[in-house]
Amino acid sequence: MDGGATTVNESEPQPNPTSDPTSDPTPQEEAIRETAKQVDQMSQEAASAVDLPDFGQPSTPGSAAGIGMLGDVDLDVRIELGRTRMLVDDVLKLSPDSVVELDKAAGDPVDIYVNDRHVARGEVLVLNENFCVRVNEIIGGATGVEAG
Repeated sequence: MDGGATTVNESEPQPNPTSDPTSDPTPQEEAIRETAKQVDQMSQEAASAVDLPDFGQPSTPGSAAGIGMLGDVDLDVRIELGRTRMLVDDVLKLSPDSVVELDKAAGDPVDIYVNDRHVARGEVLVLNENFCVRVNEIIGGATGVEAG
């Protein structure tokens, strides 16, 4: 035998460091285990930290309580017959019998604004000696007052 040589018997199984639970873990395995512990701890803390209030029973869309909430909501509704530009001097000369020419003709649709948002067009009617507006078209996707 050679003084510095060692022989390996291939019939004996060699220990596998990853399958042997008693062997020391590698730094990568240790980091993975530590990270998994931190993730578990964070998910438990997050689940226990959120405390949701009891919202009660859901109301149906047609319930009286749901529509009643809108009963005292103030809306600024404005009907615009037309527009014009006038000098301040001409405005000061207006009297109760003055006629102001608008950019729309009689019978043209009027613009309906709710909270300064153009929402519909309609026509002016007289009903029981009162002026009223019949809505003919709802405008979808309008985002604000149109420039005139």
